Amino acid sequence: MNMVTPNPSPDFWRNKRVLLTGHSGFKGSWLALWLTRLGAEVTGLALQPATQPNLFTLARVADGLHASHWCDIRDAQAVAAIAQHTRPQIVLHLAAQALVRTGYAEPLATWATNVQGTVHVLDALRGQPDARVAVVVTTDKVYRNREWAYPYREDDPLGGHDPYSASKAAAELVTASYRDAFLAAQGLAAASARAGNVIGGGDWAEDRLIPDAVRAWEAKRELVIRHPHATRPWQHVIEPLAAYLCLAERLWAEPGLAGAWNFGPLPHEAARVGDVVKMASSTYPSSAISYHSESEGPHEAGWLALETARARQALGVAPRWHLATAVAHTMAWYRAQAGGADARELCLADMTAWEAVVEGSS
Repeated sequence: MNMVTPNPSPDFWRNKRVLLTGHSGFKGSWLALWLTRLGAEVTGLALQPATQPNLFTLARVADGLHASHWCDIRDAQAVAAIAQHTRPQIVLHLAAQALVRTGYAEPLATWATNVQGTVHVLDALRGQPDARVAVVVTTDKVYRNREWAYPYREDDPLGGHDPYSASKAAAELVTASYRDAFLAAQGLAAASARAGNVIGGGDWAEDRLIPDAVRAWEAKRELVIRHPHATRPWQHVIEPLAAYLCLAERLWAEPGLAGAWNFGPLPHEAARVGDVVKMASSTYPSSAISYHSESEGPHEAGWLALETARARQALGVAPRWHLATAVAHTMAWYRAQAGGADARELCLADMTAWEAVVEGSS
């Protein structure tokens, strides 16, 4: 049978004090819902939701939280004060400026948020007696992309052409430095998680493939695709979140696993933008698509895949849903929500469906 990521353990997470940064975002909202479902005591730290609509509001994420703080991670004193008050046992750092094209438009804010913001979060953990685990979420784009035909491994050189990618690579250096210089000595296992492109219900960010498609098709407009041949390691949002939770559980018991981790589909399952769009379009009666020149707009990587062997072998982490299943769940979520279904219940239903997948099937 095929290996799949283990279900997060309610016995482990119950009553754990968790500081979750970025809890108002797309991935953060999903993760906050999952953590509260597992019984964790979750304190959120983030800016207010950046889009309208947004999953945080629609899914009533705040209802299950121990506390929710509107805070900019560029404010070192505010971050430190929240950490001192929360006394977290586990920190999951997702807060970031997470869009490539926004990074081009706002490079100073991108660097300040992704680099100095990560410094502030990790520095706030220095001297925290109860803190045992920190998982810093970066991206698959932290590697020096050579457009070669090989998936990137955790020990490949870091880099980044655009401000978003480069700032996330720098956040990796920050994480390694704080681990080696401060955190490991105080018994805190700090790891970074490099995940592939995520899809899933509740994402309304600009310049992301599925949200752009949903907006266009719901309005009966044509979807414009900039880079149909760009290849990415796509996965449903539940997959990396489950990997983060699994990693945190293992770091608690085995702090020697602290380091960098790739999470994503098998390298050969990376897919082109055009193929993902075709899968998605089959669920909409009106789904017109047009393709523009790949030379338009700022530079974006053409081919990117992650080698995830280390996660599979050392953590037992491997996706449960193949891409077609991930796309089907994602588009069903949007169609149901647009038809009046409750966003929170839709997320919880997807979690239940994912947890029910047995080894060898997806």
